[in-house]
Amino acid sequence: MADHQEASVTLPSDPASVPTARRYVADVLTDWGLDGAADIADSIRLIVSELATNAVLHTLGQSPTFTVEVRLEREERLHIGITDSHPRRPRRLPAAVQQDNGRGMVIVRVLAAQAGGRLSVTPTEDGGKTVWITIPWTAAPLASHQGLIHT
Repeated sequence: MADHQEASVTLPSDPASVPTARRYVADVLTDWGLDGAADIADSIRLIVSELATNAVLHTLGQSPTFTVEVRLEREERLHIGITDSHPRRPRRLPAAVQQDNGRGMVIVRVLAAQAGGRLSVTPTEDGGKTVWITIPWTAAPLASHQGLIHT
């Protein structure tokens, strides 16, 4: 595997793009050796869903598209970023009992932390932002799982 791998896709800022983003990341990571049935794969799918949903719902129509970036550095660190062109950074909302939304970023932070990683936000040159999660890469190459005989 190369020292650095990356993939990206730009999607319309539409709710129908959220499952497409989730599938895209899952397919890329499977190609890179992540077992799709692993707990971390479930966490990554949920994180991508939450971040893509935020890019669609909270940009107030000011971001016609969002971009999903996936980078793997030296088979050690996985970076997943969702970029939109709206300048407002994600905000933590109070966890009021009657509140039906606003907990997505809390979920993302907790899942990233449980995986030994972190969440960060960086501005883009065009005035938007990228919301990143960075977690340790723990996948074993799929080839090592093939050809094993289980008794």
